[in-house]
Amino acid sequence: MKNIISKVILGSFVVGAVGMANAQKIDAKAKKILDDITANYNSKKNSYFKFSFGSGLNGQVTKTEPGIYYAAGDKYKLKIMDTEQIFDGSKIYNINADDMEVTIAKPNGSSTMFSPINYLTTYRNDYNVTYNGKKTVNGVNADFIKLTPVKANGIQYVYIFVDSAKKQMVKLEQHGNNKDVAVIAIKEYKENQTLDPNMFVFDKNKFKNYVITEL
Repeated sequence: MKNIISKVILGSFVVGAVGMANAQKIDAKAKKILDDITANYNSKKNSYFKFSFGSGLNGQVTKTEPGIYYAAGDKYKLKIMDTEQIFDGSKIYNINADDMEVTIAKPNGSSTMFSPINYLTTYRNDYNVTYNGKKTVNGVNADFIKLTPVKANGIQYVYIFVDSAKKQMVKLEQHGNNKDVAVIAIKEYKENQTLDPNMFVFDKNKFKNYVITEL
């Protein structure tokens, strides 16, 4: 059965795990910036992002959708339009309200789960990393970091724009070898909120009329 969320999100942002390469190069300044952001996010009880998700071809975004993302530890919940994804620490639940379908699967080593900050961990093994100076993004004088895959994985390069003063990501662009582009632009960030205890729990009783498939 098709991955019901891929048509909105994962087709652009799930990246094949390419493994370690001896020729990998990571710029020291870029590494410090990325590691500082990661440490900042990991130090919080939970994080919330409101963002816009854009997609298009030939480097041009032609469609933009609003999204929200909650994370606490390794658990997260993502919503874009009528599509929702929950990771409860063990399984991924993809929920599509339009199709009234749910797919349930365990994460595996062949893919990286989507999140606005997934590249903060995958860059360590899978990408060459360079620091490209400063660039104004959404009114922020952001540090510009470029990630290039060490092995072919369908991605041409990834741009990460960082507010280093706040140790927060501002924008992420992923450019594919087939000329497609996907962009996450962070609009709002909150941390250490009081969340519903069931925020990352999938309740089958709420989806009795849905087709539920466990892979």
